[in-house]
Amino acid sequence: MIEVKNLYKSFDGRDVLKDISTVFEDGRTNLIIGQSGSGKTVLMKNLVGLLEPTSGQVLYDGRDFVGMSKTEKVRMRREMGMIFQSAALFDSLTVLENVMFPLDMFSAMNLRERQKRATECLERVNLLGAEQKYPGEISGGMQKRVAIARAIVMNPKYLFCDEPNSGLDPKTSLVIDDLLHGITQEYQMTTIINTHDMNSVMGIGENIIFIYEGRKEWQGASHDIMESPNQRLTDFIFASNLQKKMREAVLANGIKI
Repeated sequence: MIEVKNLYKSFDGRDVLKDISTVFEDGRTNLIIGQSGSGKTVLMKNLVGLLEPTSGQVLYDGRDFVGMSKTEKVRMRREMGMIFQSAALFDSLTVLENVMFPLDMFSAMNLRERQKRATECLERVNLLGAEQKYPGEISGGMQKRVAIARAIVMNPKYLFCDEPNSGLDPKTSLVIDDLLHGITQEYQMTTIINTHDMNSVMGIGENIIFIYEGRKEWQGASHDIMESPNQRLTDFIFASNLQKKMREAVLANGIKI
């Protein structure tokens, strides 16, 4: 469990995050949603230590991450897995070598053990047979699955995903959503996903935090979201769905808008 208490983040005297308090739960897909510029990415960067909060706490199972020394934070990050908006794979490494990379850097396993563990993770994301291919030889959806395999290879307790469906078609996005949700439940991880994808929100949003202008505006599950009286949330959902349908129309029919 990750608990955020009274979190503020300011840049040049301007508050970007304003008194955010929330809990991200174990074994559930926790989604952060909001307009561009609302503070979603800044919040996630504060959670993983890429930014330092101006004030407030980030507690990992009761451990104060903000107050840790640099050495303690490095040790703590070994419990985290990251999936970036772009898959961020190494072009010069094979699929298997990409997944093995964290093990090469941080584990005490021998080569055979590292290969076995990486292969297990590739099997979990249905990519056996692609081990010797390079990122440029596989599709964008497959690259995202390689990134998921790499993110879980160290058995993390906490998984962070920044727009994991970015650039993917709707069918492939559903595959990625199902994988993330299944892995979260299987390993009982605390998974946090930044997303604009309303299919993800409605499909796997077990705990959703809506950020508006740096504040937590609403929190609930996907089955609560359509009945929320929060007008800002309603406006965001409507705008997101409308934009999605317009983009799909352009791609499917070449419509000019």
